[in-house]
Amino acid sequence: MNAMRAFLRLTGIEILLYLREPVAAFFTFAFAPLMLILFGLIFGNEPRPFYGGRGMVDISVPAYLGMIIATVGLISTPIATAAGRELKVLKRFRATPLSPWIYMAAQIVTYYLVALLGGVALGICGRLLFGMRFDGNPLWVWIGFTVSTLAFISLGFLIAAVVPTARTAQAVGMILAFSLMALGGTWVPLELLPASVRPISEGLPLTRVVLLMRGLWAGASLEAHWKDLGVLLATLVGSGILAARWFRWE
Repeated sequence: MNAMRAFLRLTGIEILLYLREPVAAFFTFAFAPLMLILFGLIFGNEPRPFYGGRGMVDISVPAYLGMIIATVGLISTPIATAAGRELKVLKRFRATPLSPWIYMAAQIVTYYLVALLGGVALGICGRLLFGMRFDGNPLWVWIGFTVSTLAFISLGFLIAAVVPTARTAQAVGMILAFSLMALGGTWVPLELLPASVRPISEGLPLTRVVLLMRGLWAGASLEAHWKDLGVLLATLVGSGILAARWFRWE
C-alpha cells in the first residue's frame, strides 16, 4: 500500500513537472493541433477519393497521433531520463528504501498519460473545428495507441541508456524523431510520399503507428493490422530488453 501511494504521488509530481516545461508541453499539446488547424484551413475536410472517401483532417488526426507519440517517446523520455542521471536524481532514488523501479514506473505512466492527453486534445480539436469523422472502435483505438506509445517510450529509454548526457539525448532524439516524422506519414500523408521513399518508409516503426491508427480510426479491426501491431510489439519488447540491460543509474 505504501509503495502504491508513493507511486501515485510520484506520478502526480512528474506530470506537474512535465507540464511546467514549456517546450515539452508545447510539442505534446499544442504543436499537432496548430498544424491541424493550419492545414485544415488550407485544405478543408471535404471527402476525397484519393483518401478513401475521407477528408484531409480525417486522415491527419490519427497520423498526428504518431507525431505526439514520437515527440514524447523519442524526445521527452530520453532527455528527462538522461538529465536525471546527470543531476544524480536517479542515483539518489536508487539509494532510498523505495524501489528505484517505482520511479521508472512513474516515469513510464507519466509519459503515457501526457501522450494520451495530447491525443485527446487533438481529437477534440479536429472534431469541433472540422467535423472530423471517427468510425472506429474506441477500445481498439485505445489498444493501438497504448501499444504504439509504450513502444516509443521503450525506444526513448533505450536512447537514454546509451547516450552519455542529456544534451546528446536531445540531439539524438530530435534527429531520430523528425526523420521518422518526415518519412513516416505524419508531416506528409503516406499517399503523397514519392515512390522511391516508400520502401524506406514501410520499414519504419512510426509508419506502422500511422498505418495502425489510421486504419483503426476508420473502422478496421485489430486483426486487419496484425503486421503493424507485430512490429510495434517487437519494438517494445526488443528495445525494452536492451534498455534494461544497458541502463545506467549513474
